[in-house]
This record gives sequence, C-alpha cells and structure tokens, in this order.
Amino acid sequence: MSQGTTNAPAGASAPAPVLEIAELKITFATDQGDVRAVKDVSFSVAPGEIVAVVGESGSGKTVTAKAILGLLPETARSSGAVVVSGNNVITVGSQQLRQIRGRDVAMVFQEPSTALNPVYTVGWQIAEGLRAHRPAGRRVGKREARALAIEALRKVGIPEPEKRADYYPHQFSGGQKQRVVIAAALALNPSLIVADEPTTALDVTVQAEILELLRQLRDRDGTSIVLITHNMGVVADLADRVVVMFEGDVVEQATAQALFAAPRQEYTQKLLAAVPHLGQNSASAGFTERAFQDREVLVRATGLEIEYPGRLGSPAFKAVDRVSFTISAGEVFGLVGESGSGKTTIGRAIAGLNRTTGGSLEVLGYEMRNYRERTFRPLRKDIGFVFQDPAASFNPQLSIGQCVAEPLAIHTKLSGSAIDQTVAELLESVQLPRAYAQRFPHELSGGQRQRASLARALALKPKLLIADEPTSALDVSVQAKVLELFREIQNEMGFAALFISHDLAVVDILAEWVGVLFKGKMVEQGIGHQVMGKPDHDYTKRLLASLPVPNPAEQAERRASRRALPMAG
Repeated sequence: MSQGTTNAPAGASAPAPVLEIAELKITFATDQGDVRAVKDVSFSVAPGEIVAVVGESGSGKTVTAKAILGLLPETARSSGAVVVSGNNVITVGSQQLRQIRGRDVAMVFQEPSTALNPVYTVGWQIAEGLRAHRPAGRRVGKREARALAIEALRKVGIPEPEKRADYYPHQFSGGQKQRVVIAAALALNPSLIVADEPTTALDVTVQAEILELLRQLRDRDGTSIVLITHNMGVVADLADRVVVMFEGDVVEQATAQALFAAPRQEYTQKLLAAVPHLGQNSASAGFTERAFQDREVLVRATGLEIEYPGRLGSPAFKAVDRVSFTISAGEVFGLVGESGSGKTTIGRAIAGLNRTTGGSLEVLGYEMRNYRERTFRPLRKDIGFVFQDPAASFNPQLSIGQCVAEPLAIHTKLSGSAIDQTVAELLESVQLPRAYAQRFPHELSGGQRQRASLARALALKPKLLIADEPTSALDVSVQAKVLELFREIQNEMGFAALFISHDLAVVDILAEWVGVLFKGKMVEQGIGHQVMGKPDHDYTKRLLASLPVPNPAEQAERRASRRALPMAG
C-alpha cells in the first residue's frame, strides 16, 4: 500500500469509504433492443486510495465511471447503489447531484482538448466551476473565484499561474491542458477524483509527469482517485488496488502487487501477457550492423529542414532542424519522440503533405524540394499511409468497402466486380470478414477500424508504408493483435515502413533501425536494441525511464532513476 493510504489502528473501525458501488447494473435502450453495459459491479474506494479500473474497450469501465457522477444519458437505466460521501447518486435529485459534483467528486476526462471550451480562458472556466458548484447560500465573487482558480493552477504545477489563467486552451501543450483539467477538478477540493484515461493521448514523458502529479495530490491532500485505464504500466506506476472488468462484470480484484505477481483469472493473465515489454520479441535482436543497407534506398533525408511561417508578427517555427536519415527497401525505421518533436511532420513530408524548406528529401528518387503534385502523383501509388485515428481518416458516409476501394478506383483500371474481389481479399489479409465491406466505420471497433485502415494503405501494394501512431489509441490486447498482423504482412509483402510512435516498446517489436527526435533534431539513431538498451543521449535515457512497465517494483525503480536524470536540453 502506498503512503497516501492509511491503515486503521488495531481495534479501531476503518474509515468510511469515499465511494461504494454495490451491485450496479446499467442497461441502454437501443433500436436493436436493450444492451447490458454493466451487469453486476461492486467495489469501494477508501480515503486516500487509488483504485484502477482496467479492461478492454466495451468492458463497461467508462460507463461505470460516468455513473459515479450521474452522467449517464437518458437512454440508460441503472439499479444498485453508487454511494459517494454517503449519498446514493442513482437516487438523489438533480439539485443534490449538482452539489455532489465538484464538491465531493470530480472528473478528469480523457481528451483535454474537448473537455476545455476553446473560446474562454482557462481561468474563467475553472472559476465557472467554482460558481456553479458551491453549496447553496455561499456566493463566490469574481475576485475570489479568480484567486481560487490561480491557486488551483499553481497546485498542479502550471508556471506563472497569475499570467496563464488568462490564456486560452490552444496556448497550452497537451500535458499542460491535462493539468488545467485536473486543476478544474481540484478547485473545490473534492474527496474523490474519477480520471478516465487521463494519459492515453500523452507522450511517455508527459504521461510520467501527470502520474507524478496525481500521486502528489493523493500524498499531499489525501485525495482518493478512481483511475480508468487500459495501460497496465500506468496501473503498476500509480494504483494501490486494481479492479479488472470484462464484458460488464468484475472478474478480479486485488492489490496492485498481488495482481501483477499472480493474476488468478485467465482474462487478467491474457491482459498482462498482451502488454509489450522492451527487449522481448525485438525486431533487431542479434543485429550487430544495420540490416538492409545493401538494398535500394527509398527515402534519403540530408540536413532536412521544415519551417512553418509565423503569423501576426510572430517568428517562424522550425519543426524539423537539419535531420538526416535513410530508409531502405524492406526496412522498418522506427521514429520516436514526444509531441512537437517533428515525427509526424517528417512523415507527412515524405507523403508530400508538408513542404520542405531546407536540405534535401528524396522519396522514391523524387526530390521533394522540387515538389509539384502533378509530377509527384504517379508515385503516390507506391506510398501507403496509416493514420493515428482511423475513425477520423474514414469518410463516415462511405462503407468500409468503399473506403478501402478508393485507392484502387483512383490509381488502377479495375472496376466493378474486380474491385469488390480485391477489397474482399484485402479485408481477409488483415483478418476481417468479407462481409465487413458492407459496414460503416462507426459499426467497427477501434481495432477493426485500424485493420481496415491498414488494408486501405496496402491496397496498391506500396513500396513504402508510413504508419503514424497506429496503435496509440488501442487497448493492449487489440494493440498486440494489430502489431502481430503488421509484422506478418510486412514480412510477407516486404514493403519498407516509417513507423512513428512515442511508445518505445511498440517500436522495439517492429523496427530494426530507430531514430530519436527531440525538438526537431535527430539526437540519436542506430540498431533498435542498442538505442533501447544502451542509449547515448540524455533525452533517450529519459524517454526509456518514463516508459511505464507492468511491474510495480520495477516501476518504482524507474521512477527513482527518472528523477535522478538531468533534464534534456
């Protein structure tokens, strides 16, 4: 048990739980009939305790989290009890529920960019929560609300909070925005915070900072936390106790140490086995020199620079600064680094979606400094692109079959039944049934959509595939299947790939050669296992120390080593 959780003296009664869920059942009414999202869930959270609720998408964990704050839609029917600080959220009236929210329990949502209103300053938004949820009869003036908002920003580590309170959400980085969301949740000093996938969209270094912040809140203020996540490394880093959900049921509950040491249920064992481990199944294992270096070079960057012009008098921003690398036929080049390091910018430049401004970038023999769409277009059939968010990259009005067929219709002379047959074969190659061609994107799960996205990228049998964070939004078990599929298809078809990710363990599984970007510069590159095992640059060392691993003891050692590392300059 971590230091923030206290044990009652012998003979004394344990403190009342901050949250107690008993026999919770939630059913949604749909056009196709009732759907039981939560079947029978019971667990409690003690004062100062961090409880992680884990499971795959569709397990019911987020629905359970929303029930804690009474945020279920009107189509939901619920029974059982969700008791927060002595009040059953399921049965209380709307006025009392409004007082419970913010004062007793607050929520940190997964995506801070959508949780914050872009047209109001962050200080105003935090103050609005204070004004809305103060107890009846207690008026909070504008000056007091601003002072409390500034104090909340200071508490979560936002620099210059007096100045930053007047900033808008777009003026903060992803990690800072998540800190602002946490500040809004903390403004009324609730005894319980529900954090729904608070680090899923963040880089490992920023993720480590947010986890450290949540730990400090518990240790300093005694705040209880319900952590909803599918990242078992995050669970090992932060949780005292773990609740494992599967298809709406709780299948296992245990302390974090016990769960990771000896999981009892088969589902929990499979969940832990699916977590990628650095150094296991490494694509570069046994390599002492660069593979594929005697093959044709498909991409060659020499002193590459990409600069975005400034606006309204602001200086230009250099996103890529004198970067050099090569990608040979059949090679998987892993490009890692945090948000803003230039990874995606380089990937888009290779695909002709970003213009280069300096140095040289040759793609399939074409110099991108001389880019013209008319002359580059014939090469597009040799380049596939797998985007980070397949839900956003598919046209929602087209069926999956139509989306996958689009490159064939544009770049080949196939038509009618020939295209349909090719689409069916492509779907089968990524382990999707042919019948899925008739479905629409919203009818597929996240993992299924990403497989369909891979099928579309491979439709023209490209020489080069660019995969931009293709597994970052997937559950660990789904991610494992997608990675295995990617490796099988790459071995079979022999295409080269630029695999962009901030997850070093994922890159280690796929990439023979790895480059590390930091603030637009390539600070290190080499054989994958050498970069991961014996990094030279301080930034790479910090990246590796920030990578969460599904082992509480090892995670504690990593946390200590991370604190001892110098900040990368």
